[in-house]
Amino acid sequence: MAKRILIVDDNELMIEVMTYILLGKGYEVASSTHAHEIFRTIKACHPDLVILDIVNKSMDGRELCRLIKLNRATENLRVIVCSENEETEAQEPQKGAPDDVLHKPFGMNSLIHKVQLLLAA
Repeated sequence: MAKRILIVDDNELMIEVMTYILLGKGYEVASSTHAHEIFRTIKACHPDLVILDIVNKSMDGRELCRLIKLNRATENLRVIVCSENEETEAQEPQKGAPDDVLHKPFGMNSLIHKVQLLLAA
């Protein structure tokens, strides 16, 4: 059974690009442009991994990641945050931190590598 990835980003073009890349590698992909509906979306699609953009119009991606990681129902869900800030990893708190950070702009191989590492763990 293919692993399922949820992409949450308010940039539809970014969702399309990541979806194309991940589908090409055999993953199932769901997406949402509505960060404030994250728990409803997670419940509906049961992802193995969530990819969040830190900059989101409806909710800060760091806060969204923290909410996912501190919720008993989703605390073990793997999360990658996408950021243009190279210092994101150092700024993240220990509790509620993402499992990995994908720095923008990123290449296809970078995305695939991070996803494969987290889903293999």
